[in-house]
Amino acid sequence: MANDRDGEGPAQYSSPPCFMHELDPGFRAPLTDWTDVRRWRKAERERLIAARLAVSADTRTAMSQRIAEGLDAMIGDIADRLVSLYWPFRGEPDLRPWMASVNERGGRTALPVVIEKGQPLVFRTYKPGDRLEKGVWNIPIPAEGEPVLPDIVISPIVGIDPGKYRLGYGGGFFDRTLAAMPFRPLVIGVGYELQRIPTIYPQPHDIPMSEVVTEFTVA
Repeated sequence: MANDRDGEGPAQYSSPPCFMHELDPGFRAPLTDWTDVRRWRKAERERLIAARLAVSADTRTAMSQRIAEGLDAMIGDIADRLVSLYWPFRGEPDLRPWMASVNERGGRTALPVVIEKGQPLVFRTYKPGDRLEKGVWNIPIPAEGEPVLPDIVISPIVGIDPGKYRLGYGGGFFDRTLAAMPFRPLVIGVGYELQRIPTIYPQPHDIPMSEVVTEFTVA
């Protein structure tokens, strides 16, 4: 290999630095431009949702049960606590049985509602059996229910990184909502282990989860 000591100029390599991923498959070039980050997030979002949907329904049901057990272990006594959950969408963990159990054990539950694009979510009280109507993306939302501020917010993830930053669906509703709340609730991201990623390239507007629960770990 040529080198400076031989007077033949700088060393030459089989791959230039921009091909570092050939040497280390885990290498990711840093993204600093928001346009590039948004483009990357869109592609990563599509990849992770497809991977989630590729898991069989029976397996997702079993993983959802383990996530519910992890939530119980993390939260402890649920009596007199108000928990916001979500209606499962595109292969997300189905925590509706756990929602019912929260109400049976003396807790209260709510669901998030999109009121307007670019605005924070509103939480409305909901328990299994209450009347629902179609909301954004045809996701069911409470037809009635008083606006509330939950003590605990359970948020589904599309991806999650080691800093507990959540990759969502790109609407910004979740971060906007947390920033507008008068107090910080316990925010728990829930998802599957396959949704863990090295980074979401967090931006100043991104707010990390307090905790993360998957079918395998509470971290």
